[in-house]
Amino acid sequence: MAPLVAVVDDDFSVRESLESLIRSVGLEVRLSGSAEEFLSAPHPRKPDCLILDVRLPGMSGTELHRYLVARECRVPVIFITAHGSDTRASSEAASDWTIAYLTKPFSEDELLGALNTALKWGPTAWNKPGEPGGSHE
Repeated sequence: MAPLVAVVDDDFSVRESLESLIRSVGLEVRLSGSAEEFLSAPHPRKPDCLILDVRLPGMSGTELHRYLVARECRVPVIFITAHGSDTRASSEAASDWTIAYLTKPFSEDELLGALNTALKWGPTAWNKPGEPGGSHE
């Protein structure tokens, strides 16, 4: 089964282009236009990586990330933003689970490199502490 990447971005064209790029390298993609949509959608399987827009209507990408981490849903995250000079958002996005913080427009190579890094962590690194393979916090 191919790794699953969840993309949460309120810009339809960004979601569409990311979906095309990610599928082109053989990965599965789940798209959401908001954090609330992501949280309310049925999740038959945990994503292997999240790509979160920093600024979303309602709950922001950084708030969604903190919400998931607080509930022990530890998944590598790639943050994307059109507001690269927002140092507050950049510092809020920083965590042990943050792989990259990319400013739009970013290159395909930048995103694919960050995805490659995220997917190398492997599912065993995402177990809860104390579980076999649960070494990454």
